[in-house]
Amino acid sequence: MFDSAEILSVSELTKQIKQTLEEEFPQLSVQGEISNFKAHISGHWYFNLKDNEAVISCTMWKGLNSYVFFTPQDGMKVTINGRITVYPPRGNYQFDVRSMKPAGVGELQAAFEKLKQKLSGEGLFDEQFKQSIPEFPKRIGIVTAIDGAAFRDMISIARRRFPLIELVIAPSKVQGTGAAQNIVESIKALNKKKDIDIIIVGRGGGSIEDLWSFNEEIVARAIFESKIPIITGIGHEIDFTIADFAADLRAPTPSAAMEIATPNKADYFAFINDFSYNSARNISELVFNKRAKVAANLSSYGFKMPLDFVRRKSQQVDGAVYKLTGNFDKRNLVLQNKVALLTKIIESHDIKKNLKKGFVLVRQDSKFITRAENFITGNETKLIFYDDEVKINSKQN
Repeated sequence: MFDSAEILSVSELTKQIKQTLEEEFPQLSVQGEISNFKAHISGHWYFNLKDNEAVISCTMWKGLNSYVFFTPQDGMKVTINGRITVYPPRGNYQFDVRSMKPAGVGELQAAFEKLKQKLSGEGLFDEQFKQSIPEFPKRIGIVTAIDGAAFRDMISIARRRFPLIELVIAPSKVQGTGAAQNIVESIKALNKKKDIDIIIVGRGGGSIEDLWSFNEEIVARAIFESKIPIITGIGHEIDFTIADFAADLRAPTPSAAMEIATPNKADYFAFINDFSYNSARNISELVFNKRAKVAANLSSYGFKMPLDFVRRKSQQVDGAVYKLTGNFDKRNLVLQNKVALLTKIIESHDIKKNLKKGFVLVRQDSKFITRAENFITGNETKLIFYDDEVKINSKQN
């Protein structure tokens, strides 16, 4: 028989296990491989950490995972620090993660290659989607940390190469917690402006951990979706990030990115000087050639006998005018005769002239009677004379 004093409820048992585990494992570090990683809409992370023989559930809360400089991926080997806890509603124990870091540089490199392959397969790096870089930009947007040497170098180069250029700064973190999201927000903010010609996304050199923000998927997609051409200048010449592959053009350094984006005023001055010199020389040669041509024309036969030339042309004009005038007069006479003939024909058909001669028009029922056989005796009749009209009212018997 069981001693009733030793019987525990499920809650009491779970509470004792929870207390024991949490007191026994208050702080420890564990290394393993991530699987079933899920970033919940609440901002919390849920995943499993496993090795060849065991697996443990892990939770990392929103306030803590924001300090992780990379986005965890399934298959990535990491070292986590935290404590063991028990989730009473399910009776499960889990690892409450306080911090996380890659198990080594090799893990970051593997994650880099995996993401690169994924985005390449989606076409984000295809040349057909690359936008051309404007040759003469008026405004350049810059996404970088404004307290870094890279930013000061870009400003200096822009002033030296083309002082007329206008720079629009979208400050952003470029390293550590929240940097990737910050970069995305700055790119989107510049895209909302209507007069930005180029965007430069850049930062100075650093380790793979320092540059990792530019290897995040959200940054690559923001660069790909930008309606404004983007030049990346991240790290040193040997550094390549996912952002570089997604950009419309990759420069080896932030300074080189600004060199590419800005025209060089020295080139303009050289062009203007060459143009001025060549134009003056070309104009002199043109004037010389035209002067020789005019001199040759003046010494030709036509210019030796100008009066004869003018008289001959004047005679040709007179002949043409005489011929034109004769044709016009002849045509006018024909038209006058035709008008006169038509006038006589019209006058001969004038009814008033016939009435004046003594003729009378007879009308019955609103019709003119032109034949005796059409006359109806007894009907009201109107006789139209030259000087008046007479009505005859007849009564029928």
